[in-house]
Amino acid sequence: MSLDLKKESETIIEHLKRGEIVLYPTDTVWGLGCDATNGRAIDKINALKNRGAEKNLICLVSDYEMLEKHVRFVPSVVYDILKQSVNPVTIIYDEPINVAENIIAPDNTLAIRVVKDPFLAKLIRRFKRPLVSTSANFSGDPTPKSFEEINPLLKEKVAYIAKAPVKSKSTKPSSIIKVSRDLKVEVIRK
Repeated sequence: MSLDLKKESETIIEHLKRGEIVLYPTDTVWGLGCDATNGRAIDKINALKNRGAEKNLICLVSDYEMLEKHVRFVPSVVYDILKQSVNPVTIIYDEPINVAENIIAPDNTLAIRVVKDPFLAKLIRRFKRPLVSTSANFSGDPTPKSFEEINPLLKEKVAYIAKAPVKSKSTKPSSIIKVSRDLKVEVIRK
């Protein structure tokens, strides 16, 4: 019996709308996700992972249009970086907007990745809000490279485990690049 993708995406969205945490495959590693505009949901992720709120989280958006709704100014060089990248790339932007305040770093930046996986992009587009994405592990534990490596305790604590068919091309987190408003580009993680 094949997975009904529309029904699966509706189920995930219902959990996200209720401010719950879902465990889902991203275009990199398995992640914990919630609505990036819901501060309470973000607090839940930090509590679940046993991590301090000062640690930064990543947001996932469906496309450039959604990106532009959540960053005051997207430097043009970003589009070149994203178009040329083969592997997933997360960009740290200055002046994020329309997201929960507790996801914005103290220096008024936010890490955002435009996803390339078709199911994930469609899910986020239908949800109409960015998703928080953080690796599916407790703070200090290694990032799991597969679903089987995720701590069973963590699996028990989420509201929903997605059955989505995201085809991860990587078993490692994305590279991270900071592009400031003055066009300074800095590689944070390769």
